[in-house]
Amino acid sequence: MNTSDSWPEREPSSPEQREANPIFTGDEDVVDLDAESRRAIEAVLMAATEPVEPSVLAQLVEISSVRVEELCDDLANDYESSQRGFVLARVAGGYRFQTDPSMAPYVERFVLEAQHVRLSGAALETLAIVAYKQPISRGQISAIRGVNVEATLQTLVARGYISETGRDPGPGLALLYSTTQMFLEHLGLNDLSDLPPLGDFVPPAEIVEVLENSLRMTGDLTASAGDESAEGQ
Repeated sequence: MNTSDSWPEREPSSPEQREANPIFTGDEDVVDLDAESRRAIEAVLMAATEPVEPSVLAQLVEISSVRVEELCDDLANDYESSQRGFVLARVAGGYRFQTDPSMAPYVERFVLEAQHVRLSGAALETLAIVAYKQPISRGQISAIRGVNVEATLQTLVARGYISETGRDPGPGLALLYSTTQMFLEHLGLNDLSDLPPLGDFVPPAEIVEVLENSLRMTGDLTASAGDESAEGQ
């Protein structure tokens, strides 16, 4: 919800109030509210375990959501310009701190292999299909991969990367699967539109043609060898 208009303006305070909480000030004792808001945003995001939406930050800091986004952009630029080891990223509709991608080699050294069970190649392939074709049924995924994906889907659901999001209106009312908020968080994406275009992974037409010609030649040679073997018998 948008809470930008739900908070009253701060009223001038008594000396006792100013001493107890310097954020409440009168005209004669102006405090940089932007600086206070920036510190508050940093503190909240540091304590958060998941991305925090601008509307939530706006409610906590008592400023508009638009101003929250402006301050977060300023903070992100400050961290980038000062070459920190972390960044303030917009992820899954909210903000969070995360390590700078350029520091990945050092982070990888720190993270022990045993602490994270990696997804298999089959699971990653299935997850990619769901991400780009969602909502999609198990049968459709199996048709694309050419194998039964029931066990792989169960693993992805258990890990929280995908979930059942409805049923296909066609015959059988097959369950449909889509990616989750956790998927966005783990990939550092704000929404699905941030996924790289599939065209980035498709080889150029000339390479595809070479591969097709190579496969045809291999098939022709195999067939020719088979014919010669039959004639020799």
